[in-house]
Amino acid sequence: MPADLLTRRELNRATLERQLLLCRSELPVLDAVQHLVGLQAQEPRDPYAALWARLQSFRPEELSGHLESRAVVRTAVMRSTIHLVTAEDCLVLRPLMQPVLDAELFRYRNLRDVDLDAVLAFGRERLSERPLSGTELRAALAERFPAYDATDLAYACRNLLVLVQVPPRGLWRTPGQARSTTAESWLGRAVARNPSLDDVALRYFGAFGPATVADLATWSRLTGLREVVERLRPRLKTFRGERGRELFDLSDAPRPDPAMPAPARFLPEYDNLLLSHADRSRFVTDEQRARLARVPGRPGGTVLHDGFVFGVWQLERQRDRGAPRLVVSHVERLTKRAERSIAAEGRRFLRFVAEDAASHEVRFSAAD
Repeated sequence: MPADLLTRRELNRATLERQLLLCRSELPVLDAVQHLVGLQAQEPRDPYAALWARLQSFRPEELSGHLESRAVVRTAVMRSTIHLVTAEDCLVLRPLMQPVLDAELFRYRNLRDVDLDAVLAFGRERLSERPLSGTELRAALAERFPAYDATDLAYACRNLLVLVQVPPRGLWRTPGQARSTTAESWLGRAVARNPSLDDVALRYFGAFGPATVADLATWSRLTGLREVVERLRPRLKTFRGERGRELFDLSDAPRPDPAMPAPARFLPEYDNLLLSHADRSRFVTDEQRARLARVPGRPGGTVLHDGFVFGVWQLERQRDRGAPRLVVSHVERLTKRAERSIAAEGRRFLRFVAEDAASHEVRFSAAD
């Protein structure tokens, strides 16, 4: 029997629902971070904006509190990128993603003739004593191993040891230099010895599905995932996308009516919603991405309207009043309906990111 066809809009609504973006969820912060399998966090404020877009009555101080209590941590996992994950997920995801960090390290760093065992033993000891900045770690490595490039050795520690960035890095409105220590010393527990990649793949489909094997590989950057998905096939429901690709999903996962409305949403600069599929057409076309890439300046993040990418947003400081305003550069036609809904959400977003501002102005600008 041929697999059921899912249209682009059906895929859009299904993934938005899993990502808590069709309507704001009442999940507690920790449950949301766990459900989403972490939040991309190389920009420290991005997880706060991501959760604000997804949760009812989100208070950034609560997430900061979880960082300080060590219930969540900042660590390199999927795609070798810093994510904010629960402490439990750090101990499970990091060993599973180790092949990605290995490949990145040896692709970009020259470690021939380096006694890595000695370097890692030294790095583990020093980083376990107290959190170190990158500068401090490189200085310690240079003193101990003067014959080698300290930057390469520090990168080896970053990729081969399980490290976490400690507060104040990542706290709300509290700038802090990135300082790292070992996950074991910070959490008081060792990483999982035999974590299940099957379980993590199922969680991916629950948070990002329906999705292809290539989508799962894009999210994780792991290889050999066809074997994993084939092993899971009896537990999954299969579909076919408009481009003919086979899609996998949890049997009981929600797949909303494609006519369901999707409110405007402001996402951070890096959000896994838009980074976790090989085929991103369920949210944005290649043409739209190319046009948005030409918007001057660095975008603060992405704007969704009716569930699809509408444009990008930037905070712009007004010289005459000093109050920031939100500029939305858009590639789609700006209808009155879109303007009203995006501006209303934009004003709420401005109150969140610039709560001391005397005004909350939203301006629209058509992208080339």
